[in-house]
Amino acid sequence: MKFKQALSIALSLVFSIAALSGCSGGSAPAVDSQASTSSNAPESSAPPNDAPSGSARSISVAALEAGYGVEMWGKVVEAFTAETGIEVELTTDKFIEDVIGPAMQGGEFPDVIQVSTGREKGLTEQFIKSNQIADINDILDMTVPGESVKVSEKIAAGFTDTKLTNPYSDGKTYLAPLFYSPCGLFYNAGLFEEKGWEAPKTWDEMWELGDKAKAEGIYLFTYPTTGYFDAFLYALMYSAGGPEFFNEATTYSEGVWDTPEAQICFDIIAKLAEYTNPITPAQANDTDFTQNQQLILDNKALFMPNGTWIIGEMAEAPRADGFQWGMTALPAVSEGGDSYSYTWFDQAWIPSGAENKEDAKQFIAFLYSDKASEIFAASGAIQPIKNIAEKLEGDNKLFYSIYENGAKAAMGNFAAYNATAGLGTVREVFLDPVNGLVSGNITTEQWLNDIKAASDLMRANLK
Repeated sequence: MKFKQALSIALSLVFSIAALSGCSGGSAPAVDSQASTSSNAPESSAPPNDAPSGSARSISVAALEAGYGVEMWGKVVEAFTAETGIEVELTTDKFIEDVIGPAMQGGEFPDVIQVSTGREKGLTEQFIKSNQIADINDILDMTVPGESVKVSEKIAAGFTDTKLTNPYSDGKTYLAPLFYSPCGLFYNAGLFEEKGWEAPKTWDEMWELGDKAKAEGIYLFTYPTTGYFDAFLYALMYSAGGPEFFNEATTYSEGVWDTPEAQICFDIIAKLAEYTNPITPAQANDTDFTQNQQLILDNKALFMPNGTWIIGEMAEAPRADGFQWGMTALPAVSEGGDSYSYTWFDQAWIPSGAENKEDAKQFIAFLYSDKASEIFAASGAIQPIKNIAEKLEGDNKLFYSIYENGAKAAMGNFAAYNATAGLGTVREVFLDPVNGLVSGNITTEQWLNDIKAASDLMRANLK
């Protein structure tokens, strides 16, 4: 009881303040605008796996209603119940934090919550900060319900080795990686074929292509909003200095922005600003961002950073004759260097206060089953499962094959820190100034100095 009372007090903070997060949210898919939905999975006649005869087992699952819709969750719940006999009370909503908040303040928690980091209300970050997320490392050794393989044998390499899944750096997994989207530079493959151009492998090749395009009245680059530079910057940091530099940068290590690796990143972004369509900053907002995306479809810019959801987002938009979507990882810093594509992914987790943890773990394990992944994929939600690209078709097959075609996966984000007077968000400090670079309102030196000053405060106020 004391545990629930303490956690209730902690959770009340979630709904009165917006916790700062480590990613900007600019690269996440748009939230579905449908009304909230709550549903109960139908009862199944299938007997529970290990429950005594006649006993009833059930769990509660709260899932974010995102751009993939809600139908897939109902189907997965039905399949899970049919396989295990465990019934599921499913709640979905586009503002799921507000729906489950009152009960959690009273000490009643869903057994599984599918809400990722980076949301405005910072629910997941608050649970992480207060150590109220259950250790689910043993799920990796569990057999996927209905199959003969372990969960660890299904999940693609690297997805359980990041700060997003292992926030305490103790070698254990606390958040399960779900629907993922490779992020990279999207372009008109039809135009490249027409011109005889190839996607650049290095930044030197990128600048050469920029000059060729400029001669034909086409800018090299645009971006929807500065928020989309989060995935871009993360991949760039990996390219410049590998995982070690990325980890030091995202935890604001002292002196990290004075390193050669940091200078490479700032020099590339500054030069890219010179090649960016000048109309971009004026349209880089939540209202007009699709107009910047339209620049790619109209052959007014060659590349833009984005995620695979762009296909659906611009499905009805007009486009140049012969347009075909293409996507490439960020170019390598030098010949023979590594190229990276940032991977954005959702997370699911179990609150420490959940009453049915073991059955909740069975549910999470089932999410990596072939049955579940097929249901999710039909709605465009792709699980981080080994060889998943082999089961995809069309554009998705191209995009999700990026890691099989030489690109390395960049994962992780900036560490969260406590709100402090005079200290902006990660987006305000690291990303928004790109607009000023493109418009000429600030210099790279000003931007870098501001980052150094902010990083000192961030490091001193790490959560």
